[in-house]
Amino acid sequence: GDKGMPDYTKQESFKIQWSHRQDSKANPYSSLSASVNFATSSYERNNLNSLYNPQTMTQSTRTSSVSWSTQFSSIGLSLSSTANLSQNMRDSSIAMTLPDLNISISRFYPFRRKKMVGDEKWYEKIAMSYTGHISNSINTKEDKLMHSSLIKDWRNGWQHQIPISASFTLFKYINVTPNFNFTDRMYTNKIKRSWDKARQVEVADTTYGFHNVYNWNMSVALSTKIYGFWVPNRKIFGDKIQAIRHVLTPSVSYSYAPDFGASHYGYWETYQKTDANGNVSLVSYSPYSNALYGVPGKGKSGNISFSLGNNLEMKVRDDSDSTGVRKVSLIENLTISQSYNFAADSMRWSPIQTSLLLRLMKNFNLSLAATWDPYMYGLTPSGSPVQLNKLRIAHGKFPKLSSTGTSFSYTFNNDTFRKKGDSSSNRKDADEEDDWDGEDGGSAADEDFAATAARRRQRGGDDGSAGTADVDGYEKWECPWSLTFNYSVNYGYGDFNYDKLDYNGKWTQNLSLSGNIRPTKNWNFSFSASYDFDQHKLAYMNCSISRDLHCFTMTASFVPVGPYKSYNFHIAVKSSLLKDVKYDKRSSRSNGLRWY
Repeated sequence: GDKGMPDYTKQESFKIQWSHRQDSKANPYSSLSASVNFATSSYERNNLNSLYNPQTMTQSTRTSSVSWSTQFSSIGLSLSSTANLSQNMRDSSIAMTLPDLNISISRFYPFRRKKMVGDEKWYEKIAMSYTGHISNSINTKEDKLMHSSLIKDWRNGWQHQIPISASFTLFKYINVTPNFNFTDRMYTNKIKRSWDKARQVEVADTTYGFHNVYNWNMSVALSTKIYGFWVPNRKIFGDKIQAIRHVLTPSVSYSYAPDFGASHYGYWETYQKTDANGNVSLVSYSPYSNALYGVPGKGKSGNISFSLGNNLEMKVRDDSDSTGVRKVSLIENLTISQSYNFAADSMRWSPIQTSLLLRLMKNFNLSLAATWDPYMYGLTPSGSPVQLNKLRIAHGKFPKLSSTGTSFSYTFNNDTFRKKGDSSSNRKDADEEDDWDGEDGGSAADEDFAATAARRRQRGGDDGSAGTADVDGYEKWECPWSLTFNYSVNYGYGDFNYDKLDYNGKWTQNLSLSGNIRPTKNWNFSFSASYDFDQHKLAYMNCSISRDLHCFTMTASFVPVGPYKSYNFHIAVKSSLLKDVKYDKRSSRSNGLRWY
């Protein structure tokens, strides 16, 4: 309205647009980039230029971001910060993060001397690093942003992570690796919960202040290597086998984390809930469950793990090798591992894990992994299977194989059965024939230049490019093909045997094939299929044929077996300008099962 009239109103609106990208040559240790497109929700409605720009008037969201990073290489400190803003122009809502700051200090040795004199002390091997994250965000309306409270309205927090590690050698042969991880979180509020018996609802009360939430865990690992050598008796085994080496790699590790759900930490609390029927129960909750960086979990953890690795190699005499000997891998890796949980109240032993790796051929490895169940099974009062806290070995039984499996694949193609040197020898014979023809052909005047030029153009052209004809000028016939098969076999628990009070084993197998062949450069045939070992038949097969028709391309595919029998035919012009010139024919649900 006009100034001085009753309908006159005054409104402030503005718009900021800023785009910046710093040249990396300006400062290699610092960078700044910005993409700002901010406007108040009423700006476009009050701007006359926007009335003639439908895209601006109908824009519903705007985003802005500013990023900055720097590093101090002398102390290993890196800082990176971003500010993000997202606007909804329809309801003037704003989602802002200011700032989102990351602080990191690379690994350093706080107790190491600047000038090393003598041997390195054990405490000089202690290393640590630091990672910090500060975030401050809010979701509000445009007119309430500048009046919001940093503590009550903004969601903020600060997280610190400090890992400490070291590596020592004990008694010259045992490697000791201790680790300690500390995580600290700083919040400005927490939510206390209680139960309103009269209204039968949960009541939440937010209190503000400084709250510190931390947790830590530690671990230590010991490992070594034990070597064993055996030289076979020459009279029995001959001199072909020089020696056999066995490498044992035992390792023991221990990890511990306290129960941060204990009441003296204050991270987890309970309240009493009484429902309408008078049933009373205790509800556990954390006042920091909705906090930015979460809360430590409940439960004490104390595990000790055992692992034993094996490697077996044989050294044999080989006259073709420059050293005169050759190493043969008998067992590349055989590992057995298990852990024991001190904090658990029952079934403290974990399943036994084993893995095996064999190098059967130069390009083929066999990998096996297995899990062994150490506990027995029984029945609940209702008759359901349940695992008992009884070790099989204590009752004279070996741990039961619960799962294992392996898979491998191989591809056959033209080069699989081709002998080395075939292509080079053919090329050499062709060159010799050319030289022989040149020597026996008489003078250049007597040679048929036209026939020779035509033959050479067929073979490779005058420019030296590769040709498709042999030395006699005939077209070379090549038929590229490939056949790939994938096979996997797995074993696991099946149905429960109520007579033996144990699970029956179940084997599952899967075999899939795929291949293609190109009898000419314009024809291509391909297929893929899978076999169902339970039904003893093909579960799925897909075949496709394609033909390059110079300006056109034609493809046809069909599924001849299984419940999804179908076909598809397509012919179209290659040019993208005429992509709508095409013909498609495919089966439908009504004729998909009976189309041949």
